[in-house]
Amino acid sequence: MIYHFLVPLSAQISALNVFRYITFRSIYALLTALIITIVLGPAMMRWLQRIKCGQYIQEDGPQHQCKAGTPTMGGLLLGFGVLISTLLWADLSNVYVWLTMFVFVGFGAVGFVDDYIKVVRKQNKGLSAVAKLGGQLIVAGIAVALLIMQPAYSTELSVPFFKNISPDLGWFYLPFALLVLIGSSNGVNLTDGLDGLAIGPSIVGASCFAFFIYVAGHVGIASYLNVTHVPGVGEVTVFCGALVGAGLGFLWYNAYPAQIFMGDVGSLSIGGVLGFIAVLAKQELLLTIVGGVFVFETLSVILQVGYFKFSGGKRIFRMAPLHHHFEHKGVPESKIVIRFWILSVLMALMALSTLKLR
Repeated sequence: MIYHFLVPLSAQISALNVFRYITFRSIYALLTALIITIVLGPAMMRWLQRIKCGQYIQEDGPQHQCKAGTPTMGGLLLGFGVLISTLLWADLSNVYVWLTMFVFVGFGAVGFVDDYIKVVRKQNKGLSAVAKLGGQLIVAGIAVALLIMQPAYSTELSVPFFKNISPDLGWFYLPFALLVLIGSSNGVNLTDGLDGLAIGPSIVGASCFAFFIYVAGHVGIASYLNVTHVPGVGEVTVFCGALVGAGLGFLWYNAYPAQIFMGDVGSLSIGGVLGFIAVLAKQELLLTIVGGVFVFETLSVILQVGYFKFSGGKRIFRMAPLHHHFEHKGVPESKIVIRFWILSVLMALMALSTLKLR
């Protein structure tokens, strides 16, 4: 809204010229979301406690009984900060901004239902796997189908490290993109098991893709770096800024020892929208590097379950996802989280380096 009110005045007031720039509005979207999340955090936690939205601890998991009753569904706080900030600072005539918000809200709605069922049943079991996957498929399918129909969007697939390899998948791009969104969403969901573990790499990922999405939307920079140009997509940088800011604000309360958990409403929405932003930026395969922590966590579950069935009850890890394996080995929770954050930063830097390795 601020964008629409202040930009017309920039012709008369030179100081308001800065509101034309995506970089400026992205920075202030970050700050706005950060302030909203930190200021509203205490009130949100009191409200969640009042309506008894506390965390239920899985009996067969690590001993985290001391965390039982900690307010969950904190993704509502994060989501509120992201959406309000985006609505204030983004160009609302941009279709990519609305599609991004649709994915964020849609995946969040699936997570909200899952969290709500857990609260009502008073146990750590929500939606069935089939119902959760079905909800994710519906949201992702609508968003990707609408995206493919945009005249400026290409169904070519960019391959990291190779500038001359970009196969056009055509309508096969639809199931591929669905796999990216749903895989990313569930990857963040699996990682959300320790205080601050999921939100740290999410902030790093959103920061990294803010750069990629800006480059994809800038014809000059995209041409220079040999990146697929998607006209208008650079406006989603504002959303990325808001996501980083809200993530930092949420981390203020989610850092060890956590005062609030994000719940599925937070993890599914963050993961889904990171996947969608990767699709928008034409960096789908690069998501496996930027979100390396989420990939490792997901693979640990797949390998554990597969080997358990194949071997008749044997295990590769002491427990999956991977962070629980380290817990069982006696590594302190805070040390696991910090090391995963460090790994996430290193993976993001590796992803950024691919811009010059083409």
